[in-house]
Amino acid sequence: MALVGTVGLWLLYMTSVVVTLSHGGALTDAGYLIGTVVFLVSVAALTFSSSMYLLARVGALPRLAAHRRARRADIDERFDRDDLSVLALLPSYGEDPAYVRMALWSVSLQEVPGLRVVLLLDDPPSDTPEIVDRLARTRAIIDEIRLELSGPLELARDALDRTGTDSAAEARSAVATAYHTAARWIRSRADVEPRDGHVEEFFVERVLGALADELAAVAAALDEADHDGDEALPPARVRSLAHRLVRIFSAEVAVFERKHFREPSHEPTKAANLNAYLALVGGVHELHDLDGVPHIVDVPACDVVITLDADSMLLPEYAARLVYALEQPAHERVGVIQTPYSAYRGRRSSLERLAGATTDVQHLVHQGLTAFDATFWVGANAVIRWALLEDLRAVETVDGREVVRFIRGRTVIEDTESSIDVIANGWSLLNYPERLSYSSTPPDFGTLAVQRRRWANGGLLVLPALWRTAASRRASGHPMRASELLLRANYLGSIAWVTTALIVLLTVVPLNGELVSFTLMLMALPYFIEMAHDLRVLGYRRRDIFGVYGLNLLLVAVNIAGTLGSIAQAFTGQRVAFVRTPKQGERTPAGALLIVAPLIIAGGAMVVAIRSIQGGLWIPAAFAVFTALCVGAAVIRLIGIRAAVSDLWNGWLEWIWVPVERRAVTMTEATTPAWRRVLDDGVIEPVRA
Repeated sequence: MALVGTVGLWLLYMTSVVVTLSHGGALTDAGYLIGTVVFLVSVAALTFSSSMYLLARVGALPRLAAHRRARRADIDERFDRDDLSVLALLPSYGEDPAYVRMALWSVSLQEVPGLRVVLLLDDPPSDTPEIVDRLARTRAIIDEIRLELSGPLELARDALDRTGTDSAAEARSAVATAYHTAARWIRSRADVEPRDGHVEEFFVERVLGALADELAAVAAALDEADHDGDEALPPARVRSLAHRLVRIFSAEVAVFERKHFREPSHEPTKAANLNAYLALVGGVHELHDLDGVPHIVDVPACDVVITLDADSMLLPEYAARLVYALEQPAHERVGVIQTPYSAYRGRRSSLERLAGATTDVQHLVHQGLTAFDATFWVGANAVIRWALLEDLRAVETVDGREVVRFIRGRTVIEDTESSIDVIANGWSLLNYPERLSYSSTPPDFGTLAVQRRRWANGGLLVLPALWRTAASRRASGHPMRASELLLRANYLGSIAWVTTALIVLLTVVPLNGELVSFTLMLMALPYFIEMAHDLRVLGYRRRDIFGVYGLNLLLVAVNIAGTLGSIAQAFTGQRVAFVRTPKQGERTPAGALLIVAPLIIAGGAMVVAIRSIQGGLWIPAAFAVFTALCVGAAVIRLIGIRAAVSDLWNGWLEWIWVPVERRAVTMTEATTPAWRRVLDDGVIEPVRA
């Protein structure tokens, strides 16, 4: 009803505007005509994107309601065959070791067979003491996990061995004891974990705590079954449970640093980091370090690859449920399965909470995309079939040497770009309808601007690939459905055209009161009402919809910068540098322009409101006042007055600061020992502006 109502109101609005203007003779003025057309196109763009959100909900809500979890016994029975090999890759660059540690632990405790976890540490060799210390602490995590897992793994293997030698009752008791002990061990680890923030709290409660609760529940069930006699639980099921406990603690953990070797590409992107290791899978390779010393690197083959960002976490059942789903006959052509990440729960700043709300709402949208076969790969986590990676494998010659690529890195949103490659090769993508992965949300506006600018860059560059794929499928007799094509196009381009449309609405509103009517305001209501409802279901407040609107207006300049970056890359062919989202330290300063932009929007909206009131145009005035209030509240609440003033002041200083060019060193000075210059001429301080 919301979708039909939105489209119907748009048709009514367009018809009424055209009829009104044509009868008034306004179309004879060329300037007015151009402004009117631009305004109507902007309204159409906003209506299209809001309609795509409502359409995604149409697919998502029934899909979520119909979801049924697979039985644990079925999952255990499948994995007991031990005919799978799973490789988990965690690309990391400049990350806080505390985040890396939590991510590594969350994936190392996944219960899938043949799990091998590799940290792809991408920091280049450095002599800087701070970097050396950080990298040493990061590498030490590998040894920590290996050592800590060895104890419970030995216990689990002993229980498994006893299922083959002891009586049924003794084996059941031994397995129950092993589960009890494992649960206590995990709880003891949780008790000593730091709880400095909501991310650490989440790790303790939702990763370690949830796994401990699961193991304790299994142990209690085994104890209860023991009282019902030998017939209650078959010995095969007891052995299966023991096997499951072994899987939980049997991960092999390693680290690989491609920039310590000459042969792999050193291209500074996450895609290149992943590609460098994937190219080694299934072989034994001789790699030479930077000093020319050869090293033998043996990388076993695998059936499935899990990728996880180093600032993310997986809940304990993530891999078991997704790999099992990937193994089902109905999903034999699914190449990528994932759970689009959600925001960490817990105490957060206002900006982090609202930015997290937009992330959580996107989880719902992605479920709707899957309902219409329009899934996009969200790179924070994914389970990838190796057969798909083989199909995506491409070899390029870069600077005279061959570089193997599986994941494209032409844009900074390599996951979105690779999604088109997946469907072009006849595979599909699937969003599993549960929240099993979580990732960090920027805590301040400067950090959020870095992240969202990267997200806004690249979608326009991928659109042509979507059109080519659609044309190819149409030519082959398997055309895309209209819903899939529209949803995919909106996912790739909506940031660009929605941002542009918002600017048009905020600047062209006073053009003529006839363009802004009650119907236009009513048209946006279904979108706002449904999103407010979704926020409430997700644990937020309905009134947070106004905060989300204000946040989107704060990000207008950020989105423009990202869009212009895509356009510039399209014309120049020069790839935009990947900018990592800061994860540690103090607040990230935002550029002065990013602070000025929302102030201009708020000021412009007030000017529009005053002019509209003077002209008796009450509906445009109400819209302008509402916009100004939302932007003003967002600046105060989400950026902060002190932070905004600081960023404006720093921007002013950077603008007026004049760098001093250093004087060229003469030949005499260059050949004179430094100690003599100091003694004869004194210490020469650089001149500061």
